[in-house]
Amino acid sequence: MAISMSAGAGTEPAARGAPRDGTAIAPRRRDMKRKRSRVVRERVIEAMLFLAASVSVLTTAGIVWVLVSESVTFFRHVPLWDFLTDTQWTPLFDDAHFGIVVLLSGTLTSSLVALAVAIPLGTIIAIYLSEFASHRVREVAKPMLELLGGVPTIIYGYFALLFVTPLLQALIPSLPGFSLLSAGLVMGVMIIPYVSSISEDAMRAVPMALREGAYAMGSTRLQVAVRVVMPAAFSGIAAAYILGISRAVGETMILAVAAGMQPNLTMNPLEPAATITAYIVQVALGDLPHGSIGYQTIFAAGLTLLLLTLVFNILGFWLRRRFREVY
Repeated sequence: MAISMSAGAGTEPAARGAPRDGTAIAPRRRDMKRKRSRVVRERVIEAMLFLAASVSVLTTAGIVWVLVSESVTFFRHVPLWDFLTDTQWTPLFDDAHFGIVVLLSGTLTSSLVALAVAIPLGTIIAIYLSEFASHRVREVAKPMLELLGGVPTIIYGYFALLFVTPLLQALIPSLPGFSLLSAGLVMGVMIIPYVSSISEDAMRAVPMALREGAYAMGSTRLQVAVRVVMPAAFSGIAAAYILGISRAVGETMILAVAAGMQPNLTMNPLEPAATITAYIVQVALGDLPHGSIGYQTIFAAGLTLLLLTLVFNILGFWLRRRFREVY
């Protein structure tokens, strides 16, 4: 008993004196340095990610600032009421008129023609790829469909002018060489990949349990696709439609090449007309002096196009919030 007590008494000072020699403090200091270094690295990475995310916000703010500031100067010379109600658009003539409704009519007409092609065909393609196509067909067809969306729009413009327009003239002899119909049809083909790809992704996200329940009740594949999958994926499909509308409204080169760029107040797709984007291209490539009224019209037209696109995006956001399904 004495021996064990003496041994314990001998080891106690050593245990108490262990922190004094620095062998236990050094590892703690190294751990603290590692933690501080890790915190610094994480803060640096976080700051870099924040700057990268701020690029889109700052770019959008810069675009809005340029359009608004230049448009304010324009509206000091042109009344807003005349800009919205005048039925002529001749800003480069001596007898200048600034009726944006002329350009809006061409923009909306061409967009309606394009959407009449893109929305039905894009939806049908999405239903087929999501519900009917085999895995091998889907893996081949979807990349090729998305590749169609990567073709430069100037190529589509020349395709509309040199192939689609003569084909339409054979069916409609009175059709002029430039028309909103030809440009709108080709623009609709260009928008199909956007509508079909996003719609197909939304349909594929619908849980399989909904399909299995419908099949168990005796539904056919078409009934499941139309009455079960599409309503469940409506928010994503609506987002695809809104993206297609925004893409059609903002299209430039197809309309600049094939639509004629003639400011004509019409809703007839068989006639040539100018759109907002085509007019901006036409003036931006001209020799107008910077700061002139004719030059500032492109900023007023661009602001109008921005507000029109903003309305469609707000509508799409509301539809997603209103009809979104959570599973």
